[in-house]
Amino acid sequence: MRVDILSLFPQMFDGPFSQSIIKRAADRGLISIFIHNIRDFTHDKHRTVDDYPYGGGSGMVLKPEPLFEAVEWIKGEIHNDSALVILLTPQGRLFCHKIAQELSTQPNLIIICGHYEGVDDRVREHLATDEISIGEYVLSGGELAAMVVVDAVARLLPGVLGSEESTRDDSYANDLLEYPQYTRPPVYRGWEVPAVLLSGNHQEVARWRREQAIKRTLERRPGLLSKTAVPEEIR
Repeated sequence: MRVDILSLFPQMFDGPFSQSIIKRAADRGLISIFIHNIRDFTHDKHRTVDDYPYGGGSGMVLKPEPLFEAVEWIKGEIHNDSALVILLTPQGRLFCHKIAQELSTQPNLIIICGHYEGVDDRVREHLATDEISIGEYVLSGGELAAMVVVDAVARLLPGVLGSEESTRDDSYANDLLEYPQYTRPPVYRGWEVPAVLLSGNHQEVARWRREQAIKRTLERRPGLLSKTAVPEEIR
């Protein structure tokens, strides 16, 4: 996968994308991430990317010209006119695991990080193919949201985590929250690891984990799970 990100603050990505799983995936050629400064696609000496909103109001609005030119240039570079163009905005569809899975099947993603008061709506109407929000709140810019989206998508790419089993039981992967996890020591400050996990009985362990995942989902995210799918003894 190749991901191109348009930002006014490209240096914000240096830390997150140069560490841990994302870096290892890039080193192995499983994902390529390119950060583009939106100002590089301006043509005036001040490298102007924003202007006052028509109709008045506070704040500044990102101009359409640099964004259109940047996306068109990227599409030419990757030879893919149909590449997805994602506008990160609080008004977009709410990001979730299923959307991450959907995006992970794409060869190219172009992500636009909004800033200031917002982006000229012609970008949304005529350039973006998708609009995504990572939550019902407003950030100072789309950079942090882009990091969240890329991380969630990258870990689903084949080979990034070593095996597909690594994500099979993730929270939300099967409309369930993940079951509780434990490791050594078996007793800590008097708190014991559930005996079934020490039993060596793989069938019982699998059953316990399934039950715990359902219970936890019912307690914390009941909207994820239909009660008709819940065993009688757990309801």
